[in-house]
Amino acid sequence: MNTPAIPRRAALKTLAGTTALGLMGEGATAQSQSGATGPALYRVSNGRINQSVVAWCFNPMPVPELARHSSRLGLKSVELCDPKFWPELKQLGLTCAIAGSHGFAKGFAHVEEHEACLELLRKRIGECAAAGVDRVITFSGFRRGISDDDGIRNMVDGLKKIVGLAERSRVTLCLEMLNSRVNENMKGHPDYFCDDIPRTVEVCRRVGSERLKVLFDIYHVQIMHGDLIRLMKQHAAFIGHVHTAGVPGRNEIDDTQEINYPPLMRTLLELGYTGYVGQEFIPAREDKIASLAQGVRICDV
Repeated sequence: MNTPAIPRRAALKTLAGTTALGLMGEGATAQSQSGATGPALYRVSNGRINQSVVAWCFNPMPVPELARHSSRLGLKSVELCDPKFWPELKQLGLTCAIAGSHGFAKGFAHVEEHEACLELLRKRIGECAAAGVDRVITFSGFRRGISDDDGIRNMVDGLKKIVGLAERSRVTLCLEMLNSRVNENMKGHPDYFCDDIPRTVEVCRRVGSERLKVLFDIYHVQIMHGDLIRLMKQHAAFIGHVHTAGVPGRNEIDDTQEINYPPLMRTLLELGYTGYVGQEFIPAREDKIASLAQGVRICDV
């Protein structure tokens, strides 16, 4: 018996509906990015991973708009956004999981850059303490010919000048490791000094404060090392914050890329990690909020 052909338009509508249903979750209430009523996007249901989203990845979407979407999806934070947005986040029941600071172009690997970094970190730590924001990002800056030994010594000396204030303010500095190998989406960091997890951890170890941790960016660690679960377990005591993104491309964290995120999230839970996982992928699809909802679902183990 011949099966009647399905008209192309109907087939596409069915496919679109199936894709949308794949992003749905129990109790979901979010609208689509356009604001039109339609199949609801996934909303956090397990909630064992504290999920956040990094604001710059969704440019030019305004932070308040991203915050409203994040609230509907059940996220707990919009991070690395200007402190002027923190009151609005609070009104939506959100926080800023980690605050920005001096940026990666300058850092503690070179003594001549210390004061500029320290000045901004002092200001940001004060703002965080006043607003109840727990973490501030910091960076090594670039190598520019400096040896490992000299760079580590400079970093330890510089960070010791600020970690006391962090301790008194109950704010944790998170030193981010960045990859120096690829420049995807113009977000590579050639010649970055802390492009290695053991080196980054060693800086924290020598400073010797519970208020200095590592920002374990899964995207960057995968590019430089791979072996993600072993490294998480090995350095669990030093992980203060986590970021995501797909490899290669720095886009969605789904099966179009090589990292299997659910086992990584389960590993964090097994290790007793209670910090945040920030979605820092750059959406490649037109509906950025659907991509965010998909990433949220993947990490909601």
